Amino acid sequence: MKIVRRIGVSPRERGSATAETCPDIFELSDGSFAVIGTDATDKLDGALPPDAARAAYERIVVISRQTLIEAKADIPDA
Repeated sequence: MKIVRRIGVSPRERGSATAETCPDIFELSDGSFAVIGTDATDKLDGALPPDAARAAYERIVVISRQTLIEAKADIPDA
């Protein structure tokens, strides 16, 4: 599995001047997506709706609204 491309603009283009806050989205060679964000598993795990679940190896990651909005045009429709 390899990173094929960034989805959206770079953190620097969104105003991040340091490496302290760099949420990002990448498309992978198998068609999946990888997300860099803040781990909020401990905070949000108990708030998941009844029809949602996560495996022990999965984490709940938060990205900024701006990160996703900037990526919208690059997200494939299918």
